[in-house]
Amino acid sequence: MRLKFDDDWHATVTPDPLSTTPRFTGNSVNVAQYADVHERQRFLQATFGSQEWLWDTPDVLRFDPDSRKLVGAVFQMPYVTAEAEILPRVPVLPEVRPGGLRADEVRDFRHEMCTVLCRAPDDAVLACLRDLDVLDEPLEAHIGIASGVALLVQDGTVVGWSLTDPVRHLTTAYAAPDPAPPSPATRRLLSSCLDLITDPLLEEVQDCEPAALARLREVHQALRAQREDRHRVDALLSLIGNLVEDYGRQ
Repeated sequence: MRLKFDDDWHATVTPDPLSTTPRFTGNSVNVAQYADVHERQRFLQATFGSQEWLWDTPDVLRFDPDSRKLVGAVFQMPYVTAEAEILPRVPVLPEVRPGGLRADEVRDFRHEMCTVLCRAPDDAVLACLRDLDVLDEPLEAHIGIASGVALLVQDGTVVGWSLTDPVRHLTTAYAAPDPAPPSPATRRLLSSCLDLITDPLLEEVQDCEPAALARLREVHQALRAQREDRHRVDALLSLIGNLVEDYGRQ
C-alpha cells in the first residue's frame, strides 16, 4: 500500500513496524529511541522527513537516508491547539495491520498535526483525526507502525493516528514507560486529567467556575495521594501542572 502525506509526499507500507516502545506524555506520543535532548538533536540531524521548527509543531516522521525506512515519529495531541474538536466517540477503526514505512524519496516535508480528538469509553483508545470531514467516510486502513500506535488511512491518504491503551504508555519526557501493568486507579485518573485539559471542563476551569476548580483540586489531590504506579502518576501531575499552578489555589 502506498500512502500520501501532506506536501504531496508518499511512502510505501513495509512488513516491519518499529520495535521502539511508544512514550505518551499526555501532550504527545513519541516513538523514537533518543533518551535526552542531545540525542534527539543528533537523531534529527541524521534523518530526514517532517520535523518541528521553532514554534511550529507538526507531526514528526523521520526516515533513515540510506534505507529510506521510518525510524521514529512524534504525534501531537490535538487538544494543545485552540481549534481542537473533542468527540466522545471513536470512529469505526479497521483491524490493525502491522507495518513500517519506506519513503518514496529523500525529501523533507511538513505533516500537519491533527485537530480532532476522539475518546473511546474509559479512554481505552485515543483516535486523532485531521479534521471532522474524516468522519464522513469509512476509514480504509489502520497501519500499526509501533506497539499501540497506528496510522489512519482514508482513500490512500494518512488522515490521523490512534493510540491504544494510552495509560500503559504514560511517562515523563524522555523516560521509558513502566513495564508493569497500570493500576485501575491510574486508568481513572488519566480520564480525569484528559477531562481537565479538554473542553468543556477546561473552559470552565479557565473561567474559574467553582465546580470546575473543585474538580481540579480533587484530581490533583488524588494524584498526590496515590502511592502505587508513581511513574505514571508523575506524568499526569506534569500534564495538569500548569492548570494547578494557575487555578488550583483559587
